[in-house]
Amino acid sequence: MWYIIYAEDVDNSLALRIKARPAHLERISALVDEGRILVAGPTPAIDSEDPAEAGFTGSLIIAQFESLGDAKAWADADPYVGAGVFKSVTVKPYKRVLP
Repeated sequence: MWYIIYAEDVDNSLALRIKARPAHLERISALVDEGRILVAGPTPAIDSEDPAEAGFTGSLIIAQFESLGDAKAWADADPYVGAGVFKSVTVKPYKRVLP
């Protein structure tokens, strides 16, 4: 089943994100390689593709997992969580309808 993982950043998270980004992307790449990612990316703090120093306010991932528990465990083990980037993480089932 598909699951939404939506995380909100702590204030001024950019330096923390930059440091943990390689490990974070490595985990995302593993899901991509397994064909389990629908979409993934950060939410810019401003209306721009490249927010520069404004940074990001969170991240969204929609990916397939065997269960809600598996999705939560995966999200809890994200390097951004360990680095203190996220102040909250929400994981919910997602029903894909379109496209």
